[in-house]
Amino acid sequence: MTKRFAGIFTPIATPFRPDDTLDEAGLRANIARWMQTSLTGLVVLGSNGEAPQLDDDESDRIIAIAREAMPRNRPMIVGTGRESTRATIAASKRAAAAGADAVLVRTPSFFKPQMTTDVFVQHYTAVADASPVPVLLYNVTPYTGVNLSPEAVERLGVHPNIPGMKDSGGDIGRLAEYIARTPDDFAVLSGSATTLVHALAAGCDGAVLAVAAIMPEACVEMRALVSAGRLAEAHALQRWIMPLARSVGGGYGVPGLKAALELMGFAGGRPRPPLRPVSSEAAEIIRGQLVACGAV
Repeated sequence: MTKRFAGIFTPIATPFRPDDTLDEAGLRANIARWMQTSLTGLVVLGSNGEAPQLDDDESDRIIAIAREAMPRNRPMIVGTGRESTRATIAASKRAAAAGADAVLVRTPSFFKPQMTTDVFVQHYTAVADASPVPVLLYNVTPYTGVNLSPEAVERLGVHPNIPGMKDSGGDIGRLAEYIARTPDDFAVLSGSATTLVHALAAGCDGAVLAVAAIMPEACVEMRALVSAGRLAEAHALQRWIMPLARSVGGGYGVPGLKAALELMGFAGGRPRPPLRPVSSEAAEIIRGQLVACGAV
């Protein structure tokens, strides 16, 4: 069965100039390079795009630039999660009008004690009912501190406008439960590169990975190897990308990703405050990992 949003995506970084304004030319150049790879598509305004740090007018401009730079046959998923249902719907409608193929909606999280399964189901149902494009659930507990339960995903997975989800927790058991409790045409994407081979072997349909911005072909190849049952080769590839995956993922986060992109000749720029660039020592570690992987 073909799933609409299966495959390997990367959540693109948002490049800033030294004055902390959007580097539009750099963004276009970055996307042009990614469009020469085997990536399925791009996620714009995800966590690695520093979405919570952006104003709405900046967000809208980034979506417009990305859509213009991407062929229509390459899916563009746009992060539109906000704390209120109302604001999430508004952002999703703007993204759809600008050409998004789907929206990725993180869980609201400020009022953590009230974020129950019933609340999440009501929130996502309202967003999916109102969104002109498909809605992908986004569970990113390391940042939000809340968790989208398998029960919530099971209830939401039957909504005709919710064709899939991304989970960045790296809990393979939870991923397997998401897969088991949702329809066959519901796509489950992993957001953890350090457990990618395990997630794919558990039945994930693909992934949204920061390291795919740097090593896209390796991530695409790993999915193909697992699909072909060549697990020993897939595990070897996982071990090869692991150090870099840690650095641009949970290790150094967005600043680490931007440092790696700069070292590879992409436009990364500084992260937006209060985030700070990585230290010179960390940059040298990342440089060594890029050299070891043949990325520079």
